[in-house]
Amino acid sequence: MTKTKKSNLFGLSGSVKDQLAQKMLEKRLKKVTEAQMNKDDVVRSRKSLSFNSKVPDDFCRFDKFPGYQQIRILETGGKQLGVASPFFKTHEGVARNTTQISGQNYINFASYNYLDLCGHPDVSKAAKDAIDQYGTSASASRPVAGERPIQRDLEHAIAKLYDVDDAIVFVSGHATNVTTIGYLFGPKDLILHDSLIHNSIVQGGQLSGATRLPFPHNDWQALDEILFQQRKKYERVLIVIEGIYSMDGDYPDLKRFIEIKQRHKAFLMVDEAHALGVLGDKGHGIKEHAGVDGHEVDIWMGTLSKTLASCGGYIAGEKALVEHLKFSAPGFLYSVGIAPPVAAAALAALTILDKEPERVQSLKERGHQFLALAQDKGLNVGSSAGLSVIPVITGSSAMAGRLANSCFARGINVQPIFYPAVQEGMARLRFFICSSHTEEQIEQTVTILVEEMNKLK
Repeated sequence: MTKTKKSNLFGLSGSVKDQLAQKMLEKRLKKVTEAQMNKDDVVRSRKSLSFNSKVPDDFCRFDKFPGYQQIRILETGGKQLGVASPFFKTHEGVARNTTQISGQNYINFASYNYLDLCGHPDVSKAAKDAIDQYGTSASASRPVAGERPIQRDLEHAIAKLYDVDDAIVFVSGHATNVTTIGYLFGPKDLILHDSLIHNSIVQGGQLSGATRLPFPHNDWQALDEILFQQRKKYERVLIVIEGIYSMDGDYPDLKRFIEIKQRHKAFLMVDEAHALGVLGDKGHGIKEHAGVDGHEVDIWMGTLSKTLASCGGYIAGEKALVEHLKFSAPGFLYSVGIAPPVAAAALAALTILDKEPERVQSLKERGHQFLALAQDKGLNVGSSAGLSVIPVITGSSAMAGRLANSCFARGINVQPIFYPAVQEGMARLRFFICSSHTEEQIEQTVTILVEEMNKLK
């Protein structure tokens, strides 16, 4: 005869009792833990009050950041010298060869609108039509939100311009360089760039963690020597130059840099931000000017905000490069896609560039005229080639600020450039030429510039 099993307390099975016991234990542990944490918080807060009292206020105030302090020093110095800030003027219409500021008209030399395509009826219409069809935003990253035909049409047109496999468009020109360089290269690599390279290249290099070395401006021989000494120490090497340098208005010997990158098994990247629409008979940039094949440069970079009258940046090159960036580059993968109206405006501007090469010719004529007149008057224009960018170097930042304000008072809008954008002692007024500037406007500007400089000496 079998014995009857003793029933569990309250009729609960052993497994259920175990679960309840576990929950009760967890509750008790939680209470004890919370009590201990509260006690620790009190002790920790007392200790932190004692410790934090030794932390200077400079480390928890935005107005104590060194960069902000420098801005304040410059502002104070400007006021003491009687130099009003020449920055952040409000334009009341499209900035071309002329612009309107505070109801007054000025001859304008402070715009990247090199071929006067910003404000062109066809460009504006393309943007408006894209708004009607797609709205004002892509609303999310392209891998998430999907493609719009106008985005790919623009990329195909850019790839065709450079005779390469494909292109990818980003929403910011500066971010294009930062994310491309920062993502593709790493601590075992070397980045060599021109000493006058744009800040976005430097920022990208810093993000990458690669060793970064500048070489003397446009000096391909110095670059060659550096690579002979350093190449074997690194895995990948990136050389970065610009098509036209935005502060000095000159350009490199591209064929020499291609030879060097081939000899040392390096990648070559060319920033075309200020060269597209300017160099070459058709304005197709330094590739056309130098007569090289598009595949001889590994990474073509450019912006949409200057000649192409839009906003954003692009990378063009071989399929593997573009696909790699499209699927993995943080600045593309985790960023909203380029807005359809912005893409449409750039594509329309690119179409006009091909149809109307006379705009490029007019730009060059006015640039050469400005350079010749300035040199004839003894102005220091540095190494400018007399195309879209012509600096007039004053040396002193105070002189540059005063001169910009004096010119503004006489109807000339031109911006001064100070340190750290340029080396100390190399402050300047930077004149951006556009295709619609007239001979009379150039002559008048140089005359006023010389008169005002003589007054300030």
